[in-house]
Amino acid sequence: MNYREAIDYLLSLVDHERQAPVGPRQKRIYDLRRMAGFLELLGNPQLKACAVHVAGTKGKGSTAALVDSALYSAGYRTGFYSSPHLHTFRERVRLDTAPIDEAGFAGLVRQLAPVARRLAVETDLGTATLFEFMTGMAFQCFAGESVDFQTIEVGLGGRLDATNVVQPRVCAITSVSLDHMAILGDTIAEIAADKAGIIKPSVPVVVAPQTAEAEEVILQVCRERPAPAIRVGVDVTWQPGVADCSGQSLTVKGRWSEYPLRLPLLGRYQQENAATAVAILECLTEQGYDIPAPAIADGFARVTWPCRLEVLGREPVMVADGAHNVYSMATMLASVEEYFSYRKLIVVAGFSRDKSVAGMVEAIAGRADVGIATRSRHPRSLPPAALAEQMRTAGVGRVKQAATVAGGLELARQIAGPEDMILATGSLFVAAEFRESVLGIEPELYPDLLPQDLR
Repeated sequence: MNYREAIDYLLSLVDHERQAPVGPRQKRIYDLRRMAGFLELLGNPQLKACAVHVAGTKGKGSTAALVDSALYSAGYRTGFYSSPHLHTFRERVRLDTAPIDEAGFAGLVRQLAPVARRLAVETDLGTATLFEFMTGMAFQCFAGESVDFQTIEVGLGGRLDATNVVQPRVCAITSVSLDHMAILGDTIAEIAADKAGIIKPSVPVVVAPQTAEAEEVILQVCRERPAPAIRVGVDVTWQPGVADCSGQSLTVKGRWSEYPLRLPLLGRYQQENAATAVAILECLTEQGYDIPAPAIADGFARVTWPCRLEVLGREPVMVADGAHNVYSMATMLASVEEYFSYRKLIVVAGFSRDKSVAGMVEAIAGRADVGIATRSRHPRSLPPAALAEQMRTAGVGRVKQAATVAGGLELARQIAGPEDMILATGSLFVAAEFRESVLGIEPELYPDLLPQDLR
């Protein structure tokens, strides 16, 4: 089995990431019995390495990436599992901060495919989904490579997520806001309760700053389990430093030390994520692991986490950000005004149909001089014509359409002067395709999964 054949196999599996919920509420899409059965047949590889488990609506990926990078800088062999990917499936499974190679990826699929067939044939648990299969791939890879730490980002929610089979040394819950409401719940409290499902008895939980509603739910679960809670913003704090479009500095005051840090990631929320990552690393230090402050600073300075207020070009400034809910969009747009100077803001936007599109468009309308409605290759993407109409209704001054993100970039370049800014946002898929177009990256294409009119 070569790499292309491995991808074809994965795409033959049920993929809930690319399917919109069809009912009013589908909380039982994921079932941990099947994931547990799959891992049992593999010899429970998820238990072979120390685990850090990170859930949340906003910031979980950045926080996990910071932890992974710091642990690697501290001299540990590391594994990092995240989703979704930007340009290639290999990004989801990383060793020592880098995506695994094509041969290693194909080898894992070849190794696990017979086990998945056995699970389907010999049990009543059914066939593993794409996310479950890839989660098993990550655990098998990390066990086979004898990593010291595996940093695991939750895919969706927490309680029934396929990753919630680890026995972590520390858990973290980053900022909770409204997202995936068709699956997780209609209120912040319901969503927070689902994410708090990763909390394990006696395992420390780092809790990032939350709304009062979310914090109350999370801390109640900590008391019930019971599990010690470390509150970022209370037990661990930070002080902003100098910032420019290349990065920002800050000082995090942990429970045991102070950490002067430099981040290549922009946005005030990345300061919160950095403080959350420091709190996680201090929990590991308390458990006897050697993670010196200089290694944390080095790891944070070297972290790479694209499409999060990522600067891709100058004159005009071109930025990609994967904001995909109302809260993250508003926060990101406020950061744009804080970190960048520009004459005119041109927003290239596309959204998934199942998101809170109206609220995000309204946020854009308050700041954009020109809105270019487009769509990603994702099958759930909203057609540009429908988005353009929403932009006009919301009051965006000038509205244009582009059939593809690449076309949106070309149109934006025609409009923009050297002192203007082009911002691509609305989903990670839009941000990734914008990044591909600007940097000349050749993406993996999955023709069978394209929207009908893009095939």
